[in-house]
Amino acid sequence: MARNWLRLATYVAAGWCAITFAAAQGVVRSVHGDWQIRCDTPAGAQGEQCALIQSVTAEDRPNVGLTVIVLKTADQKARLMRVLAPLGVLLPSGLGLRIDQTDVGRAGFVRCLPNGCVAEVIMDEKLIGQLKGGQIATFIIFQTPEEGIGIPVSLSGFTQGFDRLP
Repeated sequence: MARNWLRLATYVAAGWCAITFAAAQGVVRSVHGDWQIRCDTPAGAQGEQCALIQSVTAEDRPNVGLTVIVLKTADQKARLMRVLAPLGVLLPSGLGLRIDQTDVGRAGFVRCLPNGCVAEVIMDEKLIGQLKGGQIATFIIFQTPEEGIGIPVSLSGFTQGFDRLP
């Protein structure tokens, strides 16, 4: 079995309150290649919170998509990547990641919401470097143990957006 591509984050209240998935609908502050920095003030938050976001669909299945959200934790000490995958994914198989031609591994799903299931990981320096140096990140979801669906996410603009993330 592939190693976890990032340490799973323990989703403490501060981590989950750092940004809601509603922020994916927040105000676009800037665009960096195929990525957007979107900001919103979640209910109960002390201030505006921003995330680097890209939503994509599978090339061969327009009804299968995902949203990748990169953000800082509320305490500003860690970077998180949350991936919202569609309902119906096979949860035990987790979410696979390949950057360009390198398999990075799999991460588990931490919860399902009414609009999809969430994989959340703490981004370490190695992963950040791989994302910054890559061209395409392919996230792999499974609908059956044998059927993986690769969804390519462009990394064009990731470095600039990540570096400007408040």
